[in-house]
Amino acid sequence: MSSARSEATMADVAHRAGVSVSTVSRTLRGLSTVSETTRARVEAAARELSFAITRSASSLVTGRTGRVAVLMPHLESWFLSATLSGMAPALRDAGLELLVYSVTDVQERADFFDRLPARRNADALLVVSFALSPAERARLDDLGMPLVFVSQHAPGRPSVYVDDEEAALRGTRHLLNLGHRRIAFLQTADETGFAWSSKNRLAGHLRALTEAGIEHDDDLIMSVPGWKGSGMAAAVGRLLSLQTPPTALFTETDDLAFRLLAALREANIPVPGRVSVMGFDDHVMSALMGLTTLAQPAAELGRTAVRLTRSVLDDTDGDPQRHIILPTELVPRRTTAPPPVER
Repeated sequence: MSSARSEATMADVAHRAGVSVSTVSRTLRGLSTVSETTRARVEAAARELSFAITRSASSLVTGRTGRVAVLMPHLESWFLSATLSGMAPALRDAGLELLVYSVTDVQERADFFDRLPARRNADALLVVSFALSPAERARLDDLGMPLVFVSQHAPGRPSVYVDDEEAALRGTRHLLNLGHRRIAFLQTADETGFAWSSKNRLAGHLRALTEAGIEHDDDLIMSVPGWKGSGMAAAVGRLLSLQTPPTALFTETDDLAFRLLAALREANIPVPGRVSVMGFDDHVMSALMGLTTLAQPAAELGRTAVRLTRSVLDDTDGDPQRHIILPTELVPRRTTAPPPVER
């Protein structure tokens, strides 16, 4: 007759390894504050006892949930999904779970900041491409957890981003160097309260024009309703019916550039024969479309954000206001060329 074997506890592992229970918890969650010697001893003891750590046990010892929450506008854009795809494996490798809060409209946004569902459900919150109002920022401060901002610069808070203004400056310079002098900038008209990077990208575009001694023309700054909505054909019509139409079109994102290329094709406007088109992101389809663009490392933004979050949680960074700027790169392809020669 055999008796049932009782399940090992974290205290059993600590006793066998000769360490504290909190050290066992930190070791089995992969935290970097444990020495390699201690880690090996704890892992050996856990194997010998067939012990598997649980989230609830870890939380009881450390007060942590073992989860990291992400707040983002939606999951439908390539950039946001690519950033998330960089986060997920990095969190898994760190022994952390991913909790995503996607707020897609004004009502969902209001509900999130009213209820703060991330409270007690995660150890940190990553805010991705989401500009906060002062009231919303104050609400997130009420969470009592570290905030890390991704794809945006947040003064006084850890953040990972690219320099949108500098990148757009270089993009417009590329068009200027090709000989273009009438360059339009197309951005998404956002009526939901979600903010993208159009403000900084537009600022970089205008800086390049100023450097080149070209006067700003408000008619060449065009907003298109909704990031995936209609209105592109009308925008193209307005631009091409100007007394002096643009010879180059710079879009806020590659997603917008794809819609623009479709509208130009529908209107039988050759690219780059009549107008050049340039995007921003380096979407996975950009190379196939031959789109000239400014590449930003979306997946690496996600991976870097996870590393920064871990350093903040483990208090190994030493600087809770650390900012990490990742590089962008101009990728010239077949949608840009010198402007057509006037006859």
